[in-house]
Amino acid sequence: MFQPEITRFVPTISVVGEGFCFPYLVDLIVKKKSGFSNTKIDVVDDNGTLLLQVKGSMWQFRKKRVMYDSISSPLLTIRQKEVAWRQRWTVCLGVGSEESNLLYTVEQSQSFQFKTQLSVFLATNPTGEICDFRVVGSYVSQSFKVYKGDTLIAEVKQRFNLGSLGKEKFEVRVYPGVDYAFIVSLLVILNEIDS
Repeated sequence: MFQPEITRFVPTISVVGEGFCFPYLVDLIVKKKSGFSNTKIDVVDDNGTLLLQVKGSMWQFRKKRVMYDSISSPLLTIRQKEVAWRQRWTVCLGVGSEESNLLYTVEQSQSFQFKTQLSVFLATNPTGEICDFRVVGSYVSQSFKVYKGDTLIAEVKQRFNLGSLGKEKFEVRVYPGVDYAFIVSLLVILNEIDS
């Protein structure tokens, strides 16, 4: 069984909430299942305990996903802001998309990219000139890394399974002190952009 090594005096990077930050490495498994009318994502820990769920309809012009915590309370609303060459997404606390509940926006760094590059701007960054976080990865493998400045804070790797139509699986490693709900929301957005 996985025994986390607690790192003392880890600075916390809390975006969604401090309850999603731990002073040790957090390894998660993210399972996505797409049906004819909807998509569902389950986020579990090493023991198979359900931590988060994401649900949404497949047939929306501007996509919307809602993230729920382990007791099925709405946590985040992830919404595609506009349909354009450079996609932009907003993430709000709870259900809805009121400006007062905005936590962060995510946008493609460029309209045509050979590598996946997303810029994340916190709601507390009013000018939006310099991004607060960067997501850098690969379209082909849907694997990526998340950086705060030059510091690596999380890694995501897709696990391929032949013959699993409509199902995807990802391994997520979140570094000590980093908000894992925030990292999962970035995975949801990147997966939607790539699909």
